[in-house]
Amino acid sequence: MIKLLIPIFSIALLVSCGTAKNSSRSDKAFLSAYKEIKSSDLKKNLYVIASDEMEGRDTGSSGQKRAGVYMVNYYKNLGISYPKALGSYYQKVPSDFMKKRGGTTLPDSENILAFVEGSEKPEEIVLVSAHYDHVGTKNGVVYNGADDDGSGTVAVMEIAKAFQSAKKVGKGPKRSVLFLHVTGEEHGLFGSAYYAENPVFPLANTVVDLNIDMIGRDDPENRGKQYVYVIGSEMLSSQLKVINEEANKKTNNLELNYKYDDPADPQRLYYRSDHYNFAKNNVPVAFFFDGIHEDYHKPTDDPEKIDYELLAKRTQLVFATAWEIANRPERIVVDKK
Repeated sequence: MIKLLIPIFSIALLVSCGTAKNSSRSDKAFLSAYKEIKSSDLKKNLYVIASDEMEGRDTGSSGQKRAGVYMVNYYKNLGISYPKALGSYYQKVPSDFMKKRGGTTLPDSENILAFVEGSEKPEEIVLVSAHYDHVGTKNGVVYNGADDDGSGTVAVMEIAKAFQSAKKVGKGPKRSVLFLHVTGEEHGLFGSAYYAENPVFPLANTVVDLNIDMIGRDDPENRGKQYVYVIGSEMLSSQLKVINEEANKKTNNLELNYKYDDPADPQRLYYRSDHYNFAKNNVPVAFFFDGIHEDYHKPTDDPEKIDYELLAKRTQLVFATAWEIANRPERIVVDKK
């Protein structure tokens, strides 16, 4: 997650002792896909994404590009393609674009996009996002960024796998789902800003952005709790918060903490991750976050410190929310300003 110093800039769903409460075909399809999200797979991918080999994934660095290749190969192996209009998994974010916004020393970089096309309303886009950059290497020390935002990166990858598994058995989403890994977040939300100004799909067709930035740890205030902070879910739509809360009740029933769900909060978290570039374009957003912990932006943010079971539960919540939005008869409303 971007520093404030940059200005404003155990599966429980429908299951008790392994028995489904609802046997409808749609629920069975959901549950099968939901079970694809596994703590072991999140851990496997995060130990690669947040390894020393990736050199802290600074924007445009060789280490970040290696992480990107790993992610693209993951999608290829699952049979998940890219948006046809883009022509590849990569959307170039030019150095000049970032320089104009304060990233004076940054080289060219790339957003990475994977895409599961909808079966009934393919032109409507459910966006699931996370940034895959971090702060790099300083004085020879690698800042691995396992939580920030390796946790969000691997969560998006798992959610994509879940949707693809449903599609393979003919139960894919009715709306299309775009999995957007953005670059340049730590330097100023550059990758999401570039996408918002150069969208592959019109922002008017983008139903929601579910943004994941740091969901693998806990903060001192919530030590040991089963919780997640949710920010922005009722800023633009009266329906999004309700959908997310219902998805939570039917899944792992985490404590949804709304402490930071206020644009006037002193931490200004509503403005500090990539969802904001969509919110300011009138796209409803929900930002999932675990809080500011003691290893935030330090070289000690390592994969062995992640709570993988909690990471899986939070990932399942985002998937359940995305599933409902992708499959409901009508797109969610934008009825607030």
